[in-house]
Amino acid sequence: MGDQLETLRDDVLEAVEGAADLRTLDEVRVQALGKKGRLTEVMRTLGSMPPEERRGFGQRANVVKEALETALAERRQTLEAADLERRLVAEGIDVTLPPRPQPLGRLHPVTQVTEEIIAIFADMGFAVAEGPDIDDDFHNFTALNFPPEHPAREMHDTFFVEGQPELVLRTHTSTVQIRTMMAGPPPHRIIAPGRTYRCDSDATHSPMFHQVEGLLIDQHTHMGHLKGCLEDFCAAFFERDSVPLRFRPSFFPFTEPSAEVDIGCRRTKRELVIGEGSDWLEILGCGMVHPAVLENVGLDPAVWQGFAFGMGIDRVAMLKYGIPDLRTFFEADLRWLRHYGFVPLDLPTTYAGLAR
Repeated sequence: MGDQLETLRDDVLEAVEGAADLRTLDEVRVQALGKKGRLTEVMRTLGSMPPEERRGFGQRANVVKEALETALAERRQTLEAADLERRLVAEGIDVTLPPRPQPLGRLHPVTQVTEEIIAIFADMGFAVAEGPDIDDDFHNFTALNFPPEHPAREMHDTFFVEGQPELVLRTHTSTVQIRTMMAGPPPHRIIAPGRTYRCDSDATHSPMFHQVEGLLIDQHTHMGHLKGCLEDFCAAFFERDSVPLRFRPSFFPFTEPSAEVDIGCRRTKRELVIGEGSDWLEILGCGMVHPAVLENVGLDPAVWQGFAFGMGIDRVAMLKYGIPDLRTFFEADLRWLRHYGFVPLDLPTTYAGLAR
């Protein structure tokens, strides 16, 4: 039996060395070590051997098996390296050739809707302001009249920077409003689009989302101006002659009075139609800037007043373009982007159309 093992080993090693490609090598492996392979058949004879012979033969058989497996692995590595070398030569790129024309791709709905919002408010005289994504407690909470015990300051709602508890990932772009009012004297008329961060995640919420906030500060603005501004925005954004708006009393630390704004709509199992019907859908929050906020940025609330509002860009994008799940915004699926994306060079304008 020992001679049989040596003969089998030599035959298989010779076949392994002669295998010219991976397919042939795999056939050699199956013929030797497969369920019906030569070594497997020999191993099955162990049960019929006397106990004194079984142990020694089994050890020799295992040594042969390990030798074959090692040879197969080494030969596979050699063949794979040779195959890769052939592919590199065959698939080489001539960098002196002119490039192939590439399509421009598609704009993400968040980018498109941000540009639409900017275009609408630019026509109303609002400038775009920006600020850092990582901000301090003063700009994110204290200056906006959040009391020390407010739940938004807790870990379950806010991302704090490890080792620097005074720094947070901003929970709203209201931080930009504070920086704008502290950077120079009023009047101010700005919108602040950007990324914001909160500990939340489901079909309509994301740990990172996009928000736009608006701020207007002067000596004469009142709640009626805020209402007219938002009515004009909703009609322009949803491209309707008018969109019914409902203002519900609410509470925000940084505005007084405060309101949640609902838009009129019609809902069925298959569609949502904005601007008609008897249903209502919340879209944003707003109010008159709280006197304490004005005092925190060095403005006299007896002289200056104004309004502020904020909305989720992702949310209004879902409403306008019928996107059912917020999580798909961040999955980087090119098929999704081809379906919901926009032509890059068709910049939105209020006079030529927002989306084309």
